[in-house]
Amino acid sequence: MHRFLFGLVITAILPPIEDVYALDGVGEVKVFDQNSVAIENAVVSLKPLFDVAQVSSKRLSFAMKQQDALFEPFVLPIATGATVSFPNLDEFRHHVYSFSKAKRFQLRLYGQDETKQIVFEKPGIVALGCNIHDNMLAYIYVTDLPFFGKTDTSGRVEFENLPMGRYEIYVWHPDLKSASDHAKGILDVGSENAGAMPNLVTLEMRKVRKRQLPPAEDNYS
Repeated sequence: MHRFLFGLVITAILPPIEDVYALDGVGEVKVFDQNSVAIENAVVSLKPLFDVAQVSSKRLSFAMKQQDALFEPFVLPIATGATVSFPNLDEFRHHVYSFSKAKRFQLRLYGQDETKQIVFEKPGIVALGCNIHDNMLAYIYVTDLPFFGKTDTSGRVEFENLPMGRYEIYVWHPDLKSASDHAKGILDVGSENAGAMPNLVTLEMRKVRKRQLPPAEDNYS
């Protein structure tokens, strides 16, 4: 059983703007395992612990590509109500599906340069597959929270344009052994102590990791 220790390193910037909801706070989160190895594809979501009058520029359009018989990206965080396009960039057809409780659907066989769309109305985790290529695997993480991002190869995600205040931090990854609705830390944007001490979060991970591998040479069709 693997245990991963996640270090959340948070910084904040306070520009001179009078309206509290226009204040341009920045938060940086870094996620590592117990060996100080950066964790990629961890979804970090922020829940404000104060009233937010309005969240502007909420992105409601995303894309999950199919290319080289792989989904790209492997993990896609989106807002509830968002539309996801599924463009096929391969020379062969794909049949995308999900049997997840949050969204069950099928995009039946479609070919190169065709695109289909799905609206995700409910929060939850949606696992994707392809009926033609068993190696293909990806996840769409649908959240009601107004601020979210995904760690890069260095284990880092940065939040911009955050209203000043305190936020609960939630972290999800496909390899978590059990789902949890408990906050993993506090992000304090705009306080004197912001970034002074890292928040450490311990997550229990599955022994066998979920991976999306390239198909066998004779399965590119």
